[in-house]
Amino acid sequence: MNIQTALKKGKLKLRDNNILSAQLDSEILLSKAISKDKKFIILNLNKEIKKKDQRYFEFLISERAKSKPVAHIIKKKDFWNYEFVVNGDVLIPRPDTEVLVEQILELTKNKNKLKILDIGTGSGCILISILKEKKNFIGTGIDISNKSLKISKVNGDKLGVNNRLRLLKSNIDNFSTGKYDLIISNPPYIKKNDLKCLDKDINFEPKQALDGGFDGLSEMRKVISKSSKLIKRKGYLILEIGFDQKNKVKEILLSKGFYIKKIVKDLSNHDRCIVSMKI
Repeated sequence: MNIQTALKKGKLKLRDNNILSAQLDSEILLSKAISKDKKFIILNLNKEIKKKDQRYFEFLISERAKSKPVAHIIKKKDFWNYEFVVNGDVLIPRPDTEVLVEQILELTKNKNKLKILDIGTGSGCILISILKEKKNFIGTGIDISNKSLKISKVNGDKLGVNNRLRLLKSNIDNFSTGKYDLIISNPPYIKKNDLKCLDKDINFEPKQALDGGFDGLSEMRKVISKSSKLIKRKGYLILEIGFDQKNKVKEILLSKGFYIKKIVKDLSNHDRCIVSMKI
């Protein structure tokens, strides 16, 4: 079987299982199966595939047909300018979250040394991306999941920032170490009753990274409350929020002594990030 035939078969199976990104996913999974990049695939459509690679590709397609995310199948995901290791223990980094990195780099473009805290660090994608861009910044990432912290450490090692990265197992209620110039968080913010309505892909991601309680704001309240004690005066708190949470999160921030600097929209023009300052 050649590359073109394999891609066609893979795409058809994914379409039959209602995978909307069937063509792209087939290309990514074939790249994984034959250990070649997408450019090679496009330029070598008539090249024959080894039997063992063909079987591996068919297995990968069958996994994706069950709605398992591509990132979990190939165990990596691009975020910002870097490639991160991911698995089912961490939330898959999403392009919309890159707006947090953009805002942080803009705010700190004239800063040389800062101490950063990332609450609920997951794969470490936000914090590690910042440390890669700002060579003198020091970061602390906390998470309640040991498995997440292991993935963060792998990514820190891979991207060469572990000498400036401290990872600690803690929930935000029990964390009281240090004072920070900048705090970032992408907390769980989906309403508990809405979890069952999400895309099938989401079923493969850790629920504790998604479940924001009855109103979607239970973890957000904890993050803001504790951040008000951990952040330095005139320090920045940058949060990812749900598309319909802007007004409620603003109220919580104002009640805890934060000034709202700006609301930032994502790629779909939804409110996604709140930049606030401790006053």
